[in-house]
Amino acid sequence: MPTVFYLTHPQVLINPAIPVPHWGLSPIGRARAEAAASAPWTQKVCRIVSSTEVKAVETAAIFADARGLSVEPCADMHENDRSATGFLPPPDFEATADAFFAHPDISIRGWERAIDAQTRIVSVVFTVLSQPSVGDTLIVGHGAVGTLLMTHLLKVPISRTLDQPAGGGHVFAFDAKTHAVIHQWCDLQSLH
Repeated sequence: MPTVFYLTHPQVLINPAIPVPHWGLSPIGRARAEAAASAPWTQKVCRIVSSTEVKAVETAAIFADARGLSVEPCADMHENDRSATGFLPPPDFEATADAFFAHPDISIRGWERAIDAQTRIVSVVFTVLSQPSVGDTLIVGHGAVGTLLMTHLLKVPISRTLDQPAGGGHVFAFDAKTHAVIHQWCDLQSLH
């Protein structure tokens, strides 16, 4: 059975002067991705699809290079739209993210509503999966929309309790045909 791996980009270089979608990987994030790019779980990956945000593209390229594959860019796989606030210091960001998940039908501080971000990510992932693959698919994206995708697949309400641990660079997997979740978030280095 083909598996879909949803991977979030690892640590980024935070620069409040640059729009968040343009942030790239930090040296730690790059090293984590490089260390995992040839892990056993990647061996059947024959298709890599990525958000077009820089940090996701850089992550996807590391995995694609290790597998001799190209990356399929997908603009609609972007993180939840937070452009209304731009960069927020960590305490403000965490409080806003908590509210984003707690009140999915409300725009928090002008952010895209969680329910809308979930509809978008589910639609684009299912569109990607409607194109058959002979092996596993790796989708490289972002934590919030990844969590929204997972809650949909698990058929549970939107909640931050299923959010990935801090730092990014986590992966969950689901069956490409049945969409049943195989495992929830795992650190990309700990997955075998």
